[in-house]
Formats: sequence, C-alpha cells, structure tokens
Amino acid sequence: MSSSDLGRDRIEPRVADLMRADVPTLARGDSVAKVAKLISDAQVPGLAVVDDGEIVGIVTESDLVTRQSDFTPPGVISVLDAVFTTDVGWDYDDEVRRALALTAGDLMTHPVYSIRDRATLAEVATLMHQFRVNPVPVVDDAGRIVGLVSRADLVRVIARLEAGADESIESP
Repeated sequence: MSSSDLGRDRIEPRVADLMRADVPTLARGDSVAKVAKLISDAQVPGLAVVDDGEIVGIVTESDLVTRQSDFTPPGVISVLDAVFTTDVGWDYDDEVRRALALTAGDLMTHPVYSIRDRATLAEVATLMHQFRVNPVPVVDDAGRIVGLVSRADLVRVIARLEAGADESIESP
C-alpha cells in the first residue's frame, strides 16, 4: 500500500485523462535546431521520435543540455606494454554521439519506455520513478502514439487530488 492509498475511495485517474494529446512528434532527420524549437514551443520536457508510425526514440531537454555541455574524454595510462583506459563512469561513445549530434536520430535516447493510455496514475508514476524517465510517450492498444505525459502533468493531478483529500478530511 502506498501513502497515496490512504483514505482513497475515489477512482484513480488514467493516463488518458492527464496526458497531453496535442504534442508534435519528431522525425529522425529533424535538425537539432528544429528539435529544440519544437520542444520549447510545445512546452514539454521532450518529444518522441517516430519512424513509420513507430516510436524509435525520444529527445529530451536533458539530451539537448548534454549536447551543449563540456565533457572530458577518458584518460589513457600506459604501463609497460599495456595501455589502460580509465573508466569515467559513463558511456563515452554515447557522450560523443550526443556532442556531435546534428539530427534527432543522432541525439535521441533509445529504446523508449512508453505507457498505455489506460494505465493508472500510480503505474505511470512508478515507471517514471523506477526508470528515471520524463516524459513518457502514451500509446494506444495498437502501439500508436496518442500523447505524452510528463512529471508536471502528474504533479498537477496530484495537487488536485490532494486538495480534494484535504477538504474531505476537514469537513465534518
């Protein structure tokens, strides 16, 4: 039982009720400039990359910020005839790919975690928490993208639910 289950006697919201359905999608060949503009204009933390109707990746604000950041290549240590590369704790190839990205396909993260539109608030919150993903593309039963849900969407719904719970506790 989660803390949100305490005193709950209402139906839990579904992802279809809290997602944004009016978000654009990206194509692999979209430029980084177009990607940044679409994410900014849509006011979402990321957008799905779609190829032939299938979600193939996602580009997030984090991917764009990472592209602009400085990174240090792993160090090389030579001992006798052996050469060692120091592990800096991340996937260096992935960092290079993002730093040199010119298109959504270069910049995107894949595979993508998505969720069905009939999933519950708790299910999408669990997915976001466990896999540290934001946003999450929403798909229908056929696997077609029908929207996007972000942490901000969840927080708005949680605020409404908690406000309602406070009112029911205070009333006699």
